[in-house]
Amino acid sequence: MQTRFVHWRSPVAATLILVLLIAAVSVFVTANVNDREEAASFQRLASEAQEFASTLELNMNSDRRQLELIAALAGDYMALGTSDLRTFLDQYPGNGNFFSRIEILLPGDIVLSPNGEETDVSGQLSFAREAGLGAHISDRELDLDGEGYVVRHFVPVAHNGETVAMLYGVIDIGTLGEELPYTPYGGEAAVYVIDGATGDFLIDTWHDEPGNIWATGSRPMAEGYDDAQLRQGLIDGESNYVVFVSNTTGSYLYFYYMPIPINQWRVALSVPESVVFADARHVRSLLNALLILESAAFLLYILWLIRYVRRETGEKQRQLDALHDIYEVEKLLFNAHEHHENVPRALEIIARMLPAKRVAFTMLNHMEPMASYIWEDGGESRLGAALLASAEPLAAHFSAGHPEISAHTASEVRAILPGAPESMGDLAAIPVEDADGVVCGVLSAGGLGRRSGCAAMLRSVEFSFAMLCSNARTYQTMQRMGERDVLTGLYNRNRYEMDLRSLTSACSANLCCVFVDVNGLHELNNSMGHEAGDQMLRSVAIKIRDSLGSRYAYRVGGDEFIIFVCDEPEAETQKRLQEMAEILEAEGYSVSAGWAWARAPIENLKALIKAAEKKMYSEKREYYRDPSNSRRAR
Repeated sequence: MQTRFVHWRSPVAATLILVLLIAAVSVFVTANVNDREEAASFQRLASEAQEFASTLELNMNSDRRQLELIAALAGDYMALGTSDLRTFLDQYPGNGNFFSRIEILLPGDIVLSPNGEETDVSGQLSFAREAGLGAHISDRELDLDGEGYVVRHFVPVAHNGETVAMLYGVIDIGTLGEELPYTPYGGEAAVYVIDGATGDFLIDTWHDEPGNIWATGSRPMAEGYDDAQLRQGLIDGESNYVVFVSNTTGSYLYFYYMPIPINQWRVALSVPESVVFADARHVRSLLNALLILESAAFLLYILWLIRYVRRETGEKQRQLDALHDIYEVEKLLFNAHEHHENVPRALEIIARMLPAKRVAFTMLNHMEPMASYIWEDGGESRLGAALLASAEPLAAHFSAGHPEISAHTASEVRAILPGAPESMGDLAAIPVEDADGVVCGVLSAGGLGRRSGCAAMLRSVEFSFAMLCSNARTYQTMQRMGERDVLTGLYNRNRYEMDLRSLTSACSANLCCVFVDVNGLHELNNSMGHEAGDQMLRSVAIKIRDSLGSRYAYRVGGDEFIIFVCDEPEAETQKRLQEMAEILEAEGYSVSAGWAWARAPIENLKALIKAAEKKMYSEKREYYRDPSNSRRAR
């Protein structure tokens, strides 16, 4: 018995000493954990506030770009009259990140709303003042009906180089805090956007109504903090923090504020003490648990804890890495409809997540490939080409109602893709669907490093690729609307002005400019109505497209068309033009056409266009010298 005691005395003593050391360390750690966690909490507060400010600014910039694009299109409608401008507004309901609707401020302090209503806002909004500021964001203001607060995001509408209106998106203060672009602390923090000049809240998720920070009065501060310091810091645009007692809950709130580059706005967060010190309480609980463990099980506990921590830490790290990668993919694809180089970079991140040797994405339009991208380890290969080529059959497979694909043998792959090469030994693929459930893309991967979870990993980024498809289609639609004449389908004057810059370099041998004017359009509109006139213009446009091509064909005015023909003999162009005029004459329509031809390089494009226009007007005068054509009606 004595021998056994002696045998265990040293381990027991060592264990007891270790327990006492841990107890002493835990007391020391507990005494210092509040200070350390407070410093860490402020660091996280700053990081979360900076992330929210960055996301807020990013969304505001996105709204600015969208409003500028709409304003650029609105400029063309300004010359058409208020009724056409109302029609234009109806086509663009508010769908920005923050603004809920768009309105136009006209000279004379008149606001035109999408519903066609015109409101005199004299004394409330000033066109001269807003136009003088250019593109800008207002501070908190009353809405036109005087029943709520809004922020207005202004951009100028230009026509012929002058600001003719101010288009603005209306941001409803009452709902701005309901769908934040980023939720700090997983939604457990209150978020504020404060006007440092006035103290007005633009976002306040703590209170029901947006008020004024100065109107709430002073707050009981924790030791070492001053209410005047908070006030002056907000006014001066500093980045700092304070700790005060909440008048609502009676607990300490940790409050961080910082400026953002919009007017004199400040972003601020307040986090309850219970959230800030959640980790500290966990640490103290763990220390107390360690103190009551039996010494005989202490070593086993330590060994188990080491194993457990390693396993859990590894899994958590993998989860964090996956979340970080998903977020990176989302950021890259956010504006990939304009920056196509971001798509392969996103595919590379996905390849690292799987892991996989190759990842491909094909964007579809009515089941036809619209754009294809691939990232492949080591560069392009036969397997990569086969993966890209599989997009159409995979899309048909998914559209037939089949689920995601996870194949890990060559036979499984060929059962789905009969034409796949024998060396394609695995495949993971998912359909990317739009909001209506229609397949708009295929995301696939090959050369997989594991047998399970690959399709699920692809699913984790499906939403980002669906947004890419949606953004690409919207971007193309808006581009097409900005460059195409709605009535004839030919390019409009906007595209005409853009193409003039590069037209001369597009021709290597010669260039012919054709100027076409439709005869009798005014008389036809007066006698038979504008629908007949529109049909006349469509018929002329079709014949222009058939005879001279549509690559450089433009409707530049009401009844005027300009067409450029590159690298074709002058006689051939004249022949086609004559045939076009004869076909139109047989249909009951008449055109006056003039052309000018020059060899490359073209030194004076404007002179060439003027020469063609002059010939056209000469032919038009001859046409109207005929008494039978005077004020001709159809």
